[in-house]
Amino acid sequence: MSRISVRGFAVASATAVTTVGAVVGVAAGQPASVGNAEATAADATIADIPAGAQAQVQTASLTQQADDQSTQADAAALKSAQEAARKAAAETAQSKKDAADEAKAKKDAEARKKKELAASRSDARDDLGDLVGKSSYSIADTQAIARQMVAGDQFQCFSNIVDHESGWNYQATNASSGAYGLVQALPGSKMASAGSDWQTNPATQIKWGLNYMNDRYGSPCGAWSFWQANNWY
Repeated sequence: MSRISVRGFAVASATAVTTVGAVVGVAAGQPASVGNAEATAADATIADIPAGAQAQVQTASLTQQADDQSTQADAAALKSAQEAARKAAAETAQSKKDAADEAKAKKDAEARKKKELAASRSDARDDLGDLVGKSSYSIADTQAIARQMVAGDQFQCFSNIVDHESGWNYQATNASSGAYGLVQALPGSKMASAGSDWQTNPATQIKWGLNYMNDRYGSPCGAWSFWQANNWY
């Protein structure tokens, strides 16, 4: 066997070196001093060790190699776990930021919508001021008032009901029941909750009718669906 250095077998630990030194010392008939054993082992070769002890040296070297590899694997696993934890924390932080940004954008959009709606209602009130306050109203006048007061997507449903109930005559009276006005409130005096001029002002009747439809059916279109099924609402 060639003179391979014991270091070639990666005997890196003190324990392994001590073991080699002890074996060499015993084989030479010398006391197995730990200090001397380490010095001897550092310069020893496989050829200097009795054949019977060479397997022990190789086993110690392989064991040390396995320990080193295990330590390296543990370090790599720890590093990988730390990196995964950092990545997960970063993803969580980004998710929270995205959610906060989305909530802010939604809140801003709602604020803009409310502002636009308020401006639209203000414009509608200004336009409405030109329509009300008359001594009498034509069908066209009354419909123009309704368009200012009823939401665009609900106007047709509201109009369908008024068409059937009064033909857009704000002074329409049902002789048998006493129902009165555009939406045929029964009794007509119910509309006083919307204004004392309920008998002569289409805007007051429309206001009351809208409140009634929204409260009872959710919307004018909800009221129209019920009317179609029952011929009354």
